[in-house]
Amino acid sequence: MALAFSPEANDQIDAILKRYPTRLAALIPVLFVAQRTFGYLSSEAMELVAARLDLPPAQVISTATFYTMFNKKPVGRYHVQVCKNISCYLRGADEVTSCLSEKLGVRPGGTTPDGAFTLEEVECLAACGRAPVVQVNEQYHEWQTRESAAALVAELREKAGAKGGGV
Repeated sequence: MALAFSPEANDQIDAILKRYPTRLAALIPVLFVAQRTFGYLSSEAMELVAARLDLPPAQVISTATFYTMFNKKPVGRYHVQVCKNISCYLRGADEVTSCLSEKLGVRPGGTTPDGAFTLEEVECLAACGRAPVVQVNEQYHEWQTRESAAALVAELREKAGAKGGGV
């Protein structure tokens, strides 16, 4: 079965196209629609975006692979990203990552067996003044400590009803 946008996603894309002067300018917002729709940007999803915007597939693929905010492989329901850039590093990002890894039962780059959580380290989340920062899906959690990271996992587990993958 061929990948296709839902009617709701097509409506979102139509609204985006009305706001931008060119289809290329609308590419990043449309990639976000595709990621929300399909969970990640597979080759097929990127080709669908290219076709929908009448852009060369290479243009879409190069844009999607350049930016770390686009997932090129499946991630858990909660995509937990820890900034490892200098400001976050100097303020304890390694301790935060270690705590998250222990509590989730996965190393950075891994997904819990129940598929609820993916833990990743990323280069920069552009929140240096509020370091260390953790992004869960599209929400920032700033000034993280080992304790606040543990509380964050507990809160997310409660929301997810997740029981597997760590303490």
